[in-house]
Amino acid sequence: MADIARVFVGFDSNEVVAYHVLAQSILEKSTIPVMFSPIMLDNLAGIFTRERNSLQSTEFSFSRFLVPYLCGYEGWSLFMDCDMLVRADISELWALRDETKSVMCVKHDYTPKIETKFLGQTQTRYEKKNWSSVMLFNNARCRALTKDYVNEATGLQLHQFKWLGSDDEIGELPVEWNYLVNEYERNEGAKNVHFTDGGPYFHEYADDDYADEWFACRDRMMHVTQRDAG
Repeated sequence: MADIARVFVGFDSNEVVAYHVLAQSILEKSTIPVMFSPIMLDNLAGIFTRERNSLQSTEFSFSRFLVPYLCGYEGWSLFMDCDMLVRADISELWALRDETKSVMCVKHDYTPKIETKFLGQTQTRYEKKNWSSVMLFNNARCRALTKDYVNEATGLQLHQFKWLGSDDEIGELPVEWNYLVNEYERNEGAKNVHFTDGGPYFHEYADDDYADEWFACRDRMMHVTQRDAG
């Protein structure tokens, strides 16, 4: 059987174009088959039932943790926030799966530089911040992420991986696979850049590092050449 990367992408109604550009950036460089699934609340009726609270900056803040459940706790899957641009072959990331780990992520250790995110969202600070924005799930080892648990657990229990028996179950990915724009210095070796505070599709972030690459990818997707078209 072909090795197919199952990629789940957080979908937010305020960032629709972000989902499609991220998918385009993956498809353009991938050398393996990719299967995309948007984590979209309208598609999760009866599964994801928790109410949104004021600390959620996106619609998929908590629903991302349903990925192992949606996969029937079988195989591996990749979750990514939508506000990203992949600059390398996703097969390189897929090849980093470690069967001895339950989940794998970039283990950021930083303090956000700004107080407010896109659309006036509060910038929250907590241990393991942004670890969950790119996750390789070893689904069979993530059975604690039941539908009920994801609906009832606190935000910190989910994002700080309290559903694991130990932090030893968290494998580490190279920082290049979740490179935080404006938090880290520009790096041409970054394989996946993360516009964590606001993507180029918001006017005030249109000149951030890597924004030109994001616009170029969008234009290729839309078959247009003008930066401000669409």
